[in-house]
Amino acid sequence: MTTKNNTIEKIALPTVKNIIVVASGKGGVGKSTVSAGLALALARDGRKVGLMDADIYGASIPLLTGTEGFKPLMLQVGETPRMTPAEKWGIKIQSIAYFIDEKAAMWRGPMASNTLMQLVEQTAWGELDYLVIDLPPGTGDIQLSLFQRLDVTGALVVTSPQSISVSDAAKAAELIVHEQFKIPILGVVENMSWFTPAAHPAEKYFIFGKGGGQRLATRYNVPLLVQIPVVMESANENTDHYINVGHECIASYFSKLAELITN
Repeated sequence: MTTKNNTIEKIALPTVKNIIVVASGKGGVGKSTVSAGLALALARDGRKVGLMDADIYGASIPLLTGTEGFKPLMLQVGETPRMTPAEKWGIKIQSIAYFIDEKAAMWRGPMASNTLMQLVEQTAWGELDYLVIDLPPGTGDIQLSLFQRLDVTGALVVTSPQSISVSDAAKAAELIVHEQFKIPILGVVENMSWFTPAAHPAEKYFIFGKGGGQRLATRYNVPLLVQIPVVMESANENTDHYINVGHECIASYFSKLAELITN
């Protein structure tokens, strides 16, 4: 929506204090895992948290949070109807997958963006300290719409150590800091930093390379907030290759991330 002077009208979310977007340049680096893990860590720290799945073409937050099959209801809040989010671990969760799962991949451009913004605006979030938004990978229409229409507090950029992942993540970072948006990058999260076998806890194997996250952080003069290893013990047998973000082997990394971005 634009005003008469062609500026884009912001969506007002008066009950949400902070909006944190989680971005990556490519898929498969654990962006959604970081989004869900951060939301859980914030909630465990006593914050009121919402988690928005904005990855409209590859929504995985319902699977990561065990909320597949949830069907939102419509509530009348004042004069405006609102959609109920799912709730898990004290987190309010919204995703396009709760409405039309298999059809979402066919959506393109303005249709996808407009639907997503409607979900953001019309969900009954209630009072939130943090709304964590899991962006799609890359630099498409969804990112542009969100950055134009929401007052984003800050962004996290997720990468794995490989050079190609870092290169793609830099493209996402360029959009975030573009003069049109000027969103602060809170820091870089490097996922899959190393692998430590359970039988040899003192050993680290840098199977995807080393130093990529730090190079990206240095480039944008932001901190490398946390390096998250590959932890096989945290694999959830019910979600195949997805990570159980609440598992004790991985939760400490998300707790550190939450502490760093809230202090």
